[in-house]
Amino acid sequence: MKLHTMSRPEGAIKTRKRVGRGAGSGLGKTSGKGHKGQNARSGGGVRPGFEGGQLPLFRRLPKRGFSNAPFKKEYAVINLSDLNKFENDAVVTPELLKEMGVVKNSLSGIKVLGNGTLDKKLVVRAHKFSSKAKEEIEKLGGKAEVI
Repeated sequence: MKLHTMSRPEGAIKTRKRVGRGAGSGLGKTSGKGHKGQNARSGGGVRPGFEGGQLPLFRRLPKRGFSNAPFKKEYAVINLSDLNKFENDAVVTPELLKEMGVVKNSLSGIKVLGNGTLDKKLVVRAHKFSSKAKEEIEKLGGKAEVI
């Protein structure tokens, strides 16, 4: 099979709907917009959810419950493999991580995950640690300190 012998599958390319072209297209004159009215005008139409002045569905339905989404804590995540940038016996803090560009913004804090391997003894100060990350750091003689 060569590139110049390949062709697209049947029905992969649809011809564009060219409105207002007359002569057999079926979309001449009013271009499929009917006669007059708000939807026939340029820029016409109504917003999504508008029901012609009738009380819209989203206002008719009762609002219940509480969502904690606005208060959700989101952590900036780093992996063990990211900590190999630091030299042995270094104290890794959120400020240092931000300064070195490992983390762009610390959000609600920093969480260290156990992906990759760590081959240096470090003192890591972060807001959260996964169990595997904590285990790996301490296995090499380092410390995982929760801020």
